[in-house]
Amino acid sequence: MKSRGWFRHSVLALGLAFLYLPIVSMIVFSFNNSRLVTVWDAANSPTLKWYRLLLTNEQILGAAWMSIKIAAMTATGAVILGTLAGLALVRFGAFRGRAFLSGMTTAPLVMPEVITGLSLLLLFVALEQLTGWPQGRGMLTITIAHVTFAMAYVTVVVQSRLTGFDESLEEAALDLGARPAKVFLRITLPLILPAIVSGWLLAFTLSWDDVVISQFVAGPGSSTLPMVVFSKVRLGVSPDINALATIMVVIVATGVLLSTWWMRRQERRRAREVQMARRDDQ
Repeated sequence: MKSRGWFRHSVLALGLAFLYLPIVSMIVFSFNNSRLVTVWDAANSPTLKWYRLLLTNEQILGAAWMSIKIAAMTATGAVILGTLAGLALVRFGAFRGRAFLSGMTTAPLVMPEVITGLSLLLLFVALEQLTGWPQGRGMLTITIAHVTFAMAYVTVVVQSRLTGFDESLEEAALDLGARPAKVFLRITLPLILPAIVSGWLLAFTLSWDDVVISQFVAGPGSSTLPMVVFSKVRLGVSPDINALATIMVVIVATGVLLSTWWMRRQERRRAREVQMARRDDQ
């Protein structure tokens, strides 16, 4: 038994090292004074000069702000459409077109990004020629493209949450005279809110991280942050990219920790409410 425990801990340690050592090394080299990202300047390091230079780089700051706006709009749109699709697939039973809807919502999960980006580009070009909309490629087309594939992930998350949902709570509320809309807002929505929040965060991350699809549907002056970083990396990694990546890691880690804390707090509160309700029934 001791040998098995040692083996499990060793495999876990190797897996964590494989995943996080590159990120840790990137963070360390973001404080390197040398312009060569692979050579540590022990005499003048650590330093914050790359962070100061990053804060004065208008190209990166503009691309970051555009990525944040696109990711926020993408996550919101994907949550709305994905939640509706998940509700339809779980609650409405075997309706006509259910298989088609299920296939269309899960197709972006397995479709290569190159195919998705090319098809969306051709769609936008055809629409512009026929109707005049959208006028060129930019933030709008990037957002629509990101919603197209992000809503598939939200649908899967919400659908998995609804599959194990206790519908007796809704039935009890309906028996007591509550209207369906009020039941959804007061019972269904709070119970599936952790899945919705997780879907929003996942869609935000997917939109923020996307490069391939964005390159197809972006136009002049609408480069997202991953596109700018990718263009810089092709010419050689500069130390300010390490500083940028470090800031992104800190922001993402903070968001994940806050969302995890909030969802655990909600779960504990709901557990206490259920226990109080059972005591009242007894």
